Amino acid sequence: MWDSWFWWTVVVIIWVAIAFWPARVASRKGHSFFLYFLFSLVFFPAALIAAYLVGDRRTAVQPAI
Repeated sequence: MWDSWFWWTVVVIIWVAIAFWPARVASRKGHSFFLYFLFSLVFFPAALIAAYLVGDRRTAVQPAI
């Protein structure tokens, strides 16, 4: 019985730890860390792809005068 709980705990810890990856990438581009974290908890592959494909919000294009 304890063996099963141990492995489920390890899997959940790894799952949550891996979910930080897309969230951190999106956060560096100026997007919401929390929303990407939730997104990656449910759909990790899609969140990872989306985090790398979204544009950078921090760099604004200066209008030419």
